[in-house]
Amino acid sequence: MATLTIRNLDDELKARLRVEAAQHGRSMEEEVREILRRALSQPQARGGLGSRLRQRFATLADPGLELPARVERPRSADFSE
Repeated sequence: MATLTIRNLDDELKARLRVEAAQHGRSMEEEVREILRRALSQPQARGGLGSRLRQRFATLADPGLELPARVERPRSADFSE
Protein backbone atom coordinates (compact mmCIF):
# COMPACT_ATOMS: atom_id res chain seq x y z
CA MET A 1 0.00 0.00 0.00
CA ALA A 2 1.13 3.52 -0.79
CA THR A 3 1.55 6.36 1.67
CA LEU A 4 0.40 9.90 0.94
CA THR A 5 1.48 12.98 2.88
CA ILE A 6 -0.57 16.16 2.62
CA ARG A 7 1.29 19.32 3.56
CA ASN A 8 -0.06 22.81 4.24
CA LEU A 9 -3.55 21.59 5.10
CA ASP A 10 -5.70 24.48 6.31
CA ASP A 11 -6.40 24.27 10.06
CA GLU A 12 -10.14 24.80 9.53
CA LEU A 13 -10.27 22.04 6.93
CA LYS A 14 -8.42 19.68 9.26
CA ALA A 15 -10.87 20.48 12.07
CA ARG A 16 -13.84 19.79 9.77
CA LEU A 17 -12.25 16.52 8.71
CA ARG A 18 -11.77 15.52 12.36
CA VAL A 19 -15.48 16.23 13.07
CA GLU A 20 -16.65 14.29 9.99
CA ALA A 21 -14.44 11.35 10.92
CA ALA A 22 -15.79 11.32 14.47
CA GLN A 23 -19.39 11.47 13.23
CA HIS A 24 -18.73 8.42 11.05
CA GLY A 25 -16.79 6.57 13.78
CA ARG A 26 -13.55 6.56 11.78
CA SER A 27 -10.05 7.84 12.13
CA MET A 28 -9.15 10.95 10.13
CA GLU A 29 -6.97 8.78 7.91
CA GLU A 30 -9.83 6.38 7.14
CA GLU A 31 -12.18 9.31 6.53
CA VAL A 32 -9.78 10.71 3.93
CA ARG A 33 -9.54 7.30 2.24
CA GLU A 34 -13.35 7.10 2.07
CA ILE A 35 -13.66 10.63 0.66
CA LEU A 36 -11.10 9.80 -2.03
CA ARG A 37 -12.84 6.49 -2.84
CA ARG A 38 -16.20 8.22 -3.29
CA ALA A 39 -14.78 11.12 -5.31
CA LEU A 40 -12.81 8.92 -7.68
CA SER A 41 -15.39 6.17 -8.13
CA GLN A 42 -17.92 8.53 -9.76
CA PRO A 43 -17.90 8.49 -13.56
CA GLN A 44 -15.92 11.30 -15.09
CA ALA A 45 -17.84 13.89 -17.10
CA ARG A 46 -17.11 13.76 -20.80
CA GLY A 47 -17.02 16.83 -23.00
CA GLY A 48 -17.26 20.48 -22.13
CA LEU A 49 -19.97 22.53 -20.54
CA GLY A 50 -21.96 22.89 -23.77
CA SER A 51 -22.00 19.14 -24.33
CA ARG A 52 -23.10 18.48 -20.76
CA LEU A 53 -25.88 21.09 -20.98
CA ARG A 54 -27.11 19.63 -24.25
CA GLN A 55 -27.13 16.12 -22.77
CA ARG A 56 -28.98 17.28 -19.66
CA PHE A 57 -31.71 19.14 -21.55
CA ALA A 58 -31.94 16.88 -24.61
CA THR A 59 -35.20 15.34 -23.40
CA LEU A 60 -36.84 18.77 -23.27
CA ALA A 61 -36.27 19.57 -26.94
CA ASP A 62 -39.12 19.00 -29.38
CA PRO A 63 -37.73 16.58 -32.01
CA GLY A 64 -40.02 18.14 -34.64
CA LEU A 65 -38.68 21.65 -34.07
CA GLU A 66 -36.92 23.09 -37.10
CA LEU A 67 -34.94 26.29 -36.96
CA PRO A 68 -35.76 28.88 -39.62
CA ALA A 69 -33.10 29.58 -42.24
CA ARG A 70 -30.95 32.65 -41.65
CA VAL A 71 -31.73 35.40 -44.08
CA GLU A 72 -29.12 37.91 -42.97
CA ARG A 73 -25.63 37.66 -41.57
CA PRO A 74 -25.17 37.96 -37.82
CA ARG A 75 -24.01 41.39 -36.65
CA SER A 76 -22.61 42.79 -33.44
CA ALA A 77 -24.78 44.67 -30.99
CA ASP A 78 -25.20 48.41 -31.52
CA PHE A 79 -24.87 50.37 -28.24
CA SER A 80 -24.68 53.84 -29.81
CA GLU A 81 -28.07 55.02 -28.54
